[in-house]
Amino acid sequence: MDKVTLGASALKVSKVCLGTMTFGEQNSEAEAHSQLDYALERGINFVDTAEMYPVMPRAATQGSTERFIGSWLKKTGRRADIVLATKVAGPNAAMHWIRNGKNNLDAANIRAAVEASLTRLQTDHIDLYQIHWPSRNVPIFGATAFNPEKERRGVAIEDTLAVLGKLIEEGKIGQIGVSNESAWGVSEYVKQAEMKGLPRIATIQNLYNLTARNFETSLLDETCYRENVSLLAYSPLAFGQLTAKYLDDPKAHGRLTIFPANWSPRYLRPSVLAAVKEYAELARANGMTPTQMALAWCYSRWFVASTIVGATTLAQLKDNIDAASVTLSTEVVDAINTIHSRITNPGA
Repeated sequence: MDKVTLGASALKVSKVCLGTMTFGEQNSEAEAHSQLDYALERGINFVDTAEMYPVMPRAATQGSTERFIGSWLKKTGRRADIVLATKVAGPNAAMHWIRNGKNNLDAANIRAAVEASLTRLQTDHIDLYQIHWPSRNVPIFGATAFNPEKERRGVAIEDTLAVLGKLIEEGKIGQIGVSNESAWGVSEYVKQAEMKGLPRIATIQNLYNLTARNFETSLLDETCYRENVSLLAYSPLAFGQLTAKYLDDPKAHGRLTIFPANWSPRYLRPSVLAAVKEYAELARANGMTPTQMALAWCYSRWFVASTIVGATTLAQLKDNIDAASVTLSTEVVDAINTIHSRITNPGA
């Protein structure tokens, strides 16, 4: 498994990252441990989680994902073999079970989040600590336009960086990153770090897949390239849509059928289904499964440092990792871009 360096940090991670948000909801503790074992066996050294996981977020299960990883670390003693990444939740009053719904990216909340994650993970340090979503108003999670009427009082980025810097000094976290961020946000994080001697972000974890290529067009591509901020691509299979399993069987077992329809409605848009149908036909016409082509696309993009893959079975995880060896021909890439030009970012 190829390794890449994240930003200007010393972290070297596998091009495929094990995503874990199914642990505790769709996967049992034993299944989670099996996935971790298999991922390391295949050369993956990068594991990503979050304090709010598993998905679908619920009070009864929150923190289970980190606990399952923690029990695996205790059982195996393999903490030194992985780069461990987790995230602090941004403000969301609907998640009242996370610090009483008053969570924000201030010193008190971030410190509480770090301490709780360290306890659940049964470790004394987190290699990459990420802001799960911004404190300020940003069009994310399916929102397609900025709305100033939704502006809220956010925590200043320099204040967030200041507490993260102290946690780095204390040895509780190593590097820092952002998630679900914009070009302005990345630039502001870099600017404040440089102006005030605060820690610099190494990564951005954003949505990227065949139905959502905004990273290429929102200036993040250039921003992150010039500021040396590495992309960690999440949801490369668009909640399973790009496997084409729902085209073949609309009632197929998966997140889009077991979770409420309003959880991720962007992947149920007619334009997404139209794009998925064309991508699936292209893949099959070129001797690939839709899953292989969708993942090979992400794995092969020059600006994607590591792609986060999740699975509910070991067979799925094997297929996802195996796709890293698939090479897309110039003709297939051209055909993908042709589809994209006609059905542009329907899942963004």
